[in-house]
Amino acid sequence: MDTQNPIDHPDLSDAAAHAAAAHLIEQSLGHLYSAALRTAVLHHLADHVAGGPRTASELARRTGTDAGALRRTLRYLATRGVFREDDNGAFHLTPAGQFLRTGVPGSLRDAVLMLTDDIFVRSSGALDETVRTGAPAFPKVFGAPFFEYLRGDDATRELFDTGMAAFSEPLDDLVAGAYPFPEHGIVVDVGGGRGGLLRQVLLRHPGLSGVLFDQAPALREHVLEGVELAGRWRAEPGDFFTAVPDGGDVYVLKHVLHDWDDGAAVRILSACRRGLAPEGKVLVVDSVPEPGNDPHPGKTLDVAMMTLVTGRARGPKDLDVLFARAGLRRSRMLPTPTFASIVEAVAA
Repeated sequence: MDTQNPIDHPDLSDAAAHAAAAHLIEQSLGHLYSAALRTAVLHHLADHVAGGPRTASELARRTGTDAGALRRTLRYLATRGVFREDDNGAFHLTPAGQFLRTGVPGSLRDAVLMLTDDIFVRSSGALDETVRTGAPAFPKVFGAPFFEYLRGDDATRELFDTGMAAFSEPLDDLVAGAYPFPEHGIVVDVGGGRGGLLRQVLLRHPGLSGVLFDQAPALREHVLEGVELAGRWRAEPGDFFTAVPDGGDVYVLKHVLHDWDDGAAVRILSACRRGLAPEGKVLVVDSVPEPGNDPHPGKTLDVAMMTLVTGRARGPKDLDVLFARAGLRRSRMLPTPTFASIVEAVAA
């Protein structure tokens, strides 16, 4: 361990230094914010406040919780802008808190439950192990690699599938509107889960048809049923490491490549390249961090992936290397109104 020169020590008489120290302490307790969000979701606090402001005592009666502990938790969440306490001690729902409601468009309730579950919390708690070894901590903590563990635990798989669907739902329509999909042809949603993005693409482009491709358990709860899409889609189970449905004009990989190491990612991209129709496109929809120290959701996602799986969030140059190995080349990268970008690749 390096020993610093005393002149490099912070100036404890400086107000800015004290503010920096306070910030570090606050951030060190960040796990409490995750726990408070999870508590709010589990006790449906946003749902109870949606009809109007309520005091902690009123909410405690409705939720069967302790009024004192509940008020302290609500007060803490109010400091983060999730609720707002008025002068009468009643708590109001903020725009951010609306996303914790159940069954409303864009609800992130299931995403919060997934991201604050033990599969994420215990893995991130072992980040030091990941940094020491360079390997995900998840298998050591849970006894099996991440996706193998999901296959053997139906409840956790359901949690993951519903959480990812909620995580993706606010993104789907914005991505569908941000990319100039062709008016005719076939869109293959590779690893598309429940098909939220494919649904939005097909709704926007009546001349397109689609294939939702994923493992069978993920397809069981797909969202493609309905008269508006009748006859324009099919759900096909399979393994994207081996092959994907042939003849697609657009292959979409949304939140897929970041789960896998470079070798596995190249296998997925190669499968898409083999299936690609003439003049077809492959779209990687993901958080793509740029160089530098500015905050970016992709940099947070990257650390989360590091503790769970062998994948990572990749920048444009990293993706270029994968594309080249799979017989593709990047043709453009489009921003979206969300944290994700759309990286388009064509046959090299």
